[in-house]
Amino acid sequence: MENYKRVLVVNRMSEYCRDAVQAGISIARKYGSELMVLHIATNPEGTMSMAGGALNAPSAIPDEVKNYASIQERAKEELEQMIGQEIRAGLPIKVIIKEGKPVDEIVQTVKDERIDLMVLLSHEEGRIEHMLFGRDNDAVLRRMPCSILLIKREPESVEW
Repeated sequence: MENYKRVLVVNRMSEYCRDAVQAGISIARKYGSELMVLHIATNPEGTMSMAGGALNAPSAIPDEVKNYASIQERAKEELEQMIGQEIRAGLPIKVIIKEGKPVDEIVQTVKDERIDLMVLLSHEEGRIEHMLFGRDNDAVLRRMPCSILLIKREPESVEW
């Protein structure tokens, strides 16, 4: 682990990503690594409209998307609290915010920031996030020029 001086955590603003962020924080603290957190902004409404084709009218946005946006907002607030707490405790964290295709943005950030280790939440099937991100983890794994740590977490059941 001594060679992992620059660690990137990919945060997709899901309530489950805090586990990946916490793993990144632990690694950075233990090994004196520089920590970066990449936020990839998504628009669930736009993705739903493009994916479904039938959701072009704003009034046709399903409750699942509205709930997803609410979950994203809570996750963002919680993450900002967690990162802020770590920064106040002396851990320098660089926050990077990008919009675009997740795979392209992740690969470009890894190259630009010369990342040694990327921490990524393993993808859970059956969530709305799977529909939004598709099979991005597979694509990221194939294209990544650095080591990858996948954090596994079974999601709790969510009632819509």
